[in-house]
Amino acid sequence: MADDTAQGHAIPAGLRVALVHDWLNGMRGGERVLEHFCALFPNADLFTLLLERPRLSPAIARMNIVESPFARLPQARRRYRHYLPLMPAYIKRLPTADYDLVLSTSHCVAKAAPRPRRGLHLSYVFSPMRYVWDHFADYLGKNQLQNAGLRALRPIMQRWDRRSAARVDSFAADSSHIAAKIERFWGRSAETIHPAVELDRFVPDGAPPDDYFLVVSAFVPYKRIDRAIRAANLAKARLVVVGGGPEEGALRAIAGPTVEFAGRVPDADLPRYYQRARALLFPAIEDFGITALESMACGRPVLALRGGGVSETVLEGQTGAFFEDPDAKSLARLLRRHEDGTYRTARIRARAEEFSPEAFRRAILDWIEKESRFVW
Repeated sequence: MADDTAQGHAIPAGLRVALVHDWLNGMRGGERVLEHFCALFPNADLFTLLLERPRLSPAIARMNIVESPFARLPQARRRYRHYLPLMPAYIKRLPTADYDLVLSTSHCVAKAAPRPRRGLHLSYVFSPMRYVWDHFADYLGKNQLQNAGLRALRPIMQRWDRRSAARVDSFAADSSHIAAKIERFWGRSAETIHPAVELDRFVPDGAPPDDYFLVVSAFVPYKRIDRAIRAANLAKARLVVVGGGPEEGALRAIAGPTVEFAGRVPDADLPRYYQRARALLFPAIEDFGITALESMACGRPVLALRGGGVSETVLEGQTGAFFEDPDAKSLARLLRRHEDGTYRTARIRARAEEFSPEAFRRAILDWIEKESRFVW
């Protein structure tokens, strides 16, 4: 382990480590977490169903990455989610049983990678498979025949999800919200280790905000970007939406004249959007919510639906505010009431600093050491 954080931890230096991640075709919150595992174990082999190396950060792209034959399925790179029923068959064929330690970072099937014959499989979970559990309805479309197939498949995938979870030695969750889901859906306990925010990249710029609110998100149903857009329409508030995805057409169709779409913004430009915003809007209950911490690291408050992981990071009245009802009217009321002078940049930044990369890596190593103390 090359990372200085590893000093003082009794994890054998020569340990053969396999990292497993569902798919690697972009840099989202899960991949930002994976970067820390790569830093802690730079000599590990990294296994994934699907690899698009040019779309990865240098920290991940430099790893020895092994792509599954899953990627050779017809149009798998574009329509990989359509192959969800086949993913279990491919993930269980990964050659991870010969390693000493398997570390999976999972929101879908990565936690089902084979455990070592003489070691441990520890899984850091962003969410149980949301496609078949509590967000199932969000992924239904207009094709009724296809929906009928998905409903028939759902209980089969749920049973598989529970069985594969039983073969993991220990779980860590990215929030207490997700730890509760792990208990509810899998009947397993998990300790909570909150992800880190990039404090060196997201910093306050010292200037007062411009006149817009901000959304930074993938355009997928469960993110409820439509709620933020409708709220901006109602409040006649300027809203800048950063991101992209399959819901873009539908979101543009409901956007009023005060809503602007900035598209997918390069990493180097993203901090400026946070720095200039009056506040980040967080319109859905999510697993953790790294964008909330990125906004706070830039000294800007967060206006969020109460619940989920964001309720574990945002301090009401100090680093943001919550709306209670999951509808656009409730968020619109919050937008109208928002006063920029209510919040102190230094206090917001200080809260974000509690979620440092160093603290996250120490917590991960403490978890590994605790679970492996009788193994090696």
